[in-house]
Amino acid sequence: MTTTEPAKMNSGSTAPAHLSEPVPTSGNVEDPKNARELDAVIAELAAGEKTWAQMALPARIKLLGRTHASVARAAEQWVDAAVKAKNLDPDSQLVGEEWISGPYIVLSSLLALQHSLSAVAAGESPIAKAKLGTAPGGRVTVPVLPANAYEALLLHGFTAEVWMKPGLSANEVRSNAGLGARRPKETDGVGLVLGAGNITSIPPLDVLYELIAHNRVSLLKLNPVMDGMLAAYTAAFKPLIELGLLRVVIGGGDVGGYLAHNPAISHVHITGSAATHDVVVWGAGDAGRQRKAANTPLLDKPITSELGGVAPVIVMPGRWSKADLKFQAQHVATQRLHNGGYNCIAGQIVVMSKDWPQKEEFLQQLREAIAEAPSRAPWYPGSDLRVGQASTSYPKAEKLGANGMRLLVDIRADEDASTMLTTEYFSPVLGVIELPGTGQAFLDAAVDSANTEFVGTLGANILGQPHAIKALGAGFEEALARLHYGTIAVNAWTGVGFLTSGAPWGAFPGHTLEAVSSGIGVVHNAFLLDDTERTIVRGPFRPFPRSFAHGEFALFPKPPWFVSARSAKKTGRLLAGFAAKPSWAKMPAVFISAFRA
Repeated sequence: MTTTEPAKMNSGSTAPAHLSEPVPTSGNVEDPKNARELDAVIAELAAGEKTWAQMALPARIKLLGRTHASVARAAEQWVDAAVKAKNLDPDSQLVGEEWISGPYIVLSSLLALQHSLSAVAAGESPIAKAKLGTAPGGRVTVPVLPANAYEALLLHGFTAEVWMKPGLSANEVRSNAGLGARRPKETDGVGLVLGAGNITSIPPLDVLYELIAHNRVSLLKLNPVMDGMLAAYTAAFKPLIELGLLRVVIGGGDVGGYLAHNPAISHVHITGSAATHDVVVWGAGDAGRQRKAANTPLLDKPITSELGGVAPVIVMPGRWSKADLKFQAQHVATQRLHNGGYNCIAGQIVVMSKDWPQKEEFLQQLREAIAEAPSRAPWYPGSDLRVGQASTSYPKAEKLGANGMRLLVDIRADEDASTMLTTEYFSPVLGVIELPGTGQAFLDAAVDSANTEFVGTLGANILGQPHAIKALGAGFEEALARLHYGTIAVNAWTGVGFLTSGAPWGAFPGHTLEAVSSGIGVVHNAFLLDDTERTIVRGPFRPFPRSFAHGEFALFPKPPWFVSARSAKKTGRLLAGFAAKPSWAKMPAVFISAFRA
């Protein structure tokens, strides 16, 4: 069963979904041959649900501790399996991506979840000691990065805060935090998690959130692209599996369809495409389209989802130095090329000012950053096909990189940008558009364009000089409030929000089954906040030491997640080792490696 199609199209897109893998047919085919085995697995999980209901919070905390230890022991096996699944050169610095977006974030999240459960067990809110703030519209804000002294130094210069939905008071935000941990005996059955096929931490993080936030045990169905992760996941999450709280299965579309519509499954969570989501909810083919038109879902249970989109990178004009132009071009190249380009939050459209004198200079730096990024073989199914389709739609696109399979599509002239704005290419394809204006006028125009013309609401990025942002004052914050995305990164990549344990991850709220866009609900959210709206991540415009030379108080060097980071493999391993057993004594080695990037 496909859970993340290569195209990951949102409903409403004018381009076709690329179905290079089978999708669930929602009962339109015979039951799988192993249906009895699957029923037995669900029965085991139903027994595990009872075990979970009887487990008090102190026992749950200890279980998370044992799971943290087992993930740490399996980290090497995990990364090796990911490298093999993605056909990545084991000696490449890009292996650092697998350490950071795999074991590191899961280990960090397990620690944060233990903190939250410990607070609830002590009768406190998980954010009892947090200093809450305010955002436009009277929104309450909750700081989630840095969450502790370790993060304050490791990610010095980066911050993240969660903006809660309007109308909530600070007292309500504090008292509501905790979710299912505040009602440990109220379990919610056996949930099906249809795992992502691109980032290896996504399925485990989804499972952990189901268990802790919703008191649901999980049957994790792997995307076929990630079948090779089965042994590593089984080793890493052995404590959960032994107690019947988790089962992991593989199989095709017949298995996924059978499980999604099995009456013993109480809930479905999917990471993937709107097209796959719709097949699960409404059914396949003409019958499915008719059900959707009539608003009569085939799925008879709740479903939550994370479905990607077309992410903008808004570049605010200013007087940038050559070093700034080069660094931020590498930043944008990373947003597009991280993981080979197969990320739901990969930056896809650079939005520049038509009136920026340095736009051509920046574009040249961007061209060079894309071309010079480390080469890697396309590994996600259908990638070459989608690059070819982008080339057909935009025949003037520049082919960059050693194999010419990275596209830079300049749509600033009179070409129609609609296909680029409404197709998540899920491959190394980056578009460039421009809008008139400077300062607040440009930013407002970019926000309007992102809200109305771009498909999806998962993540948006803004790059701008600190003094230019400061000069806009309240106008900049109001622009953030009007930008309807689940995570917004300012001088950072939304991937930092993904890596922040306490930050909720998901689309901007308000989508429905009929118009699902980037999905419904959130995951991650290790502080178990209720009624979240979005996360705002902020980072330094320049790396250390240039940051200090220009008045930015940030000690962070070139980030290890940059595709151009020369020490990323070692730094990623060290970060995972730190998250396995945090210690001040480990800090120097991490920093020495990071500064060699």
